[in-house]
Amino acid sequence: MLSPNHEGINRLMTGTTTVGIVINDGVVLATDRRVTAGYYIAHRKKGVKIWKIDNHVAATMSGGVADLQKVLDALTATAMQYKIETGKPISIRALANYASLVVFSSRPFIYLVHMIFGGWDPDEGPVIYMLDFFGTLTRETEFMATGSGSPTAFGVLEDGYRRDMSIEDAVRLAVRAVRSAIYHDPGSGEGIDVVTITKEGYREVDSTPYLKELIR
Repeated sequence: MLSPNHEGINRLMTGTTTVGIVINDGVVLATDRRVTAGYYIAHRKKGVKIWKIDNHVAATMSGGVADLQKVLDALTATAMQYKIETGKPISIRALANYASLVVFSSRPFIYLVHMIFGGWDPDEGPVIYMLDFFGTLTRETEFMATGSGSPTAFGVLEDGYRRDMSIEDAVRLAVRAVRSAIYHDPGSGEGIDVVTITKEGYREVDSTPYLKELIR
């Protein structure tokens, strides 16, 4: 956690690409795997940037790893406690608003977190929200991208998005968006992780077949 005028804040900003897509049938979240600290590549194997909060909701991770873990640990515990006490999954709106309060209440210090919450809400169906460093929370009706590779990802998403596309086509679009960002952003790389969240729940998807389609 840093103060807004901390001289190291720019140095600690990390590179990544995360994408969230919401369609009629569910939500797709996708990220690259490279872990960086400024221009230093800290992890080249598999930096997991999608956090499963519950079977109906997950979040992408962009920012400072320790800050992300602290906030997401709190959200996971809250979701679990709610389910134990009520017997129902927590609403994604309530969870996202709680995350916003946690991040906002840290002022004048800042949690270095930039996240996309996505999932199948028990009352609202498929939804995604974006949360930034200052606690700003917005509900996104189509798609969102975060991280240093997001400008490239946004271009691909704008070109290919349709609300009525299938889950498979949404996965294909998300993979294409992150792959394009990897090619143009030095802070992104090492492969792509994808999950889908539908009425049936959370599912991890192998991105390899979709990547092979792109290099034919």
